[in-house]
Formats: sequence, C-alpha cells, structure tokens
Amino acid sequence: MTSSVDQKIVNTTQAAFDLKHYLKERQTLVEAALEQSIAVVYPEKIYESMRYSLLAGGKRLRPILCLATCELVGGTIEMAMPTACALEMIHTMSLIHDDLPAMDNDDYRRGQLTNHKVYGEDVAILAGDGLLAYAFEFIAAQTQQVQPTRIIQVIAKLGRSVGAAGLVGGQVVDLECEGRSDVSLETLNFIHRHKTGALLEASVLCGAVLAGADESVQQHLSRYAQNIGLAFQIVDDVLDITATQEELGKTAGKDLQAQKVTYPSLWGIEESQRQANQLVADAKAELQPFGELARPLMAIADYITARKH
Repeated sequence: MTSSVDQKIVNTTQAAFDLKHYLKERQTLVEAALEQSIAVVYPEKIYESMRYSLLAGGKRLRPILCLATCELVGGTIEMAMPTACALEMIHTMSLIHDDLPAMDNDDYRRGQLTNHKVYGEDVAILAGDGLLAYAFEFIAAQTQQVQPTRIIQVIAKLGRSVGAAGLVGGQVVDLECEGRSDVSLETLNFIHRHKTGALLEASVLCGAVLAGADESVQQHLSRYAQNIGLAFQIVDDVLDITATQEELGKTAGKDLQAQKVTYPSLWGIEESQRQANQLVADAKAELQPFGELARPLMAIADYITARKH
C-alpha cells in the first residue's frame, strides 16, 4: 500500500508540471481569502484605502510561496492561508509607502493610480500602518490547527523581515544611496537582500515552519529563497530599462530618473541576466533533496527570470 506522499510523487511524475495552471489556481484561492480578510466598517475611508491597494491584483508570489512550502513539508493550504494573506498585507504596505512622495514618488502601481494619489498622503500612510498591524493580528487570530509555538515562530520571523533588520533597513540604505555613483556591489546586494529578499525568504520559511519543518529543511529553503530573492530584483532592474509602463503596471525608467545604482548599471543587461540565471540554478540545486515534491518551487524559480512584468 502506498502512502499519500508516495502517491503524490507518482502523480506529479506522470504529468508535466503546469506552472500557469498552478499559479492561477493558487492565486484564485489567495484572492478569495484576501477579499474576505478586511471588511469596510466605520471609519470607512481607511478600510477602503487598505482594500484598494490590497485587492489591486499582482502576482501574489509571496502568498503562493508560503502555501507551496507548507504543502512541500506536509502541511495544508488551510493552515498556511492566514499567514499567506498577512504576507500580502505586509507587501502591500511596503508598496503603498514606497510610492509616497517622500520615498519613490510614483503615480502608478499594478496598473492603477497609487494609494496616495487616490486617498491623499495622510490616509495612504495610515493605510500602510493599518495593514502592517492587521497582518500580525490576522495570523494570531485566524491560524487553525497549528501548534502555538510554530505560530509564534512565524510572527517573529515576519516581524524581523519587515523591520530594521529587513525591509526597513534595506529601504533606508537605498534612500541614502540615491544619486550616488560610488555604490558598491556589496552595498547593492545588502539593499536588495533586505528590501526585497527578506520578505521573500520569510514567505518561504513561514510556510515551512507552520508545517513543522526541521532545521535542515529550513536551511535548504532559506538558501533557495535568498537566491530567488536576489534574482527577482536583478530581473526587476532589467525590466525597468527594457519593459514599457503597460508591461510593468508602474512607471518605467524610475531607477534612471532617481539616479539609482542598479545591477544593469554595474554589470550591463546581458551580465545581469546571466547572474540572475545562475542564482536561479543555485536556488533549484537547494531543492534536490525534496525530489518531485519540489516541482512547484522549481518552476517558480524559473518563472522569476522568464517573467516580462
């Protein structure tokens, strides 16, 4: 008699993995959960502002990574969904704040006007604050059938990834480096390992922690996440130069206007693409111990360098 895990390996082997279908299916689940996560109550403006950006679409890559790693380690979508939603709330907060005039000063995000252009800077700041606080409340209040110690670990990992040791720290160094031409590769890597990579890594690890992953599994997944996080940013930098505003869903050429040092400005486009491809290969190598069960994460790694927006 075969176990459910053995049968899952057999089923996955028999059929070629369809990433497009997988992403669409998971994205639909995440969108439904996000829609239900925040109701509009008094004072309506703040909840409307929070929902405006949270439900504006996007790839939902961070929630999907969380769900995928939870399933990889033997958990369920249901146990990971509150954390998956919280990750998107935190990511959305970072986008709202990043677009503010005091930061990147952008007018468009995900193909629509940025939050502060619709609700004003004051409400946009508060909407980001509201989403950040609610994310942690949502994990604590909504996570079911998971040991409390694992939920605490997830909250700690997520808090670190978004604070001064993670996203906020990366953003500060990024702002300090604007307009400077002497930014080193080491500093650029620091910015993006923190500003972009920290939350991606948390997305991967939180799903695994919820399902009870041991330290060895977490180390493999951590290295996988760090590599795809940096590859993701390199591709973003390239697309800022090569893609149109319609393809990006946000203003193209912003890095050049802000006089930011980017990977293409240091390496050129061709070498940047090569570096991104190598990082993806290194990321996929970390998944070898998981065999066929890691096919979703393998395919997501490939998708990062192949995407056009």
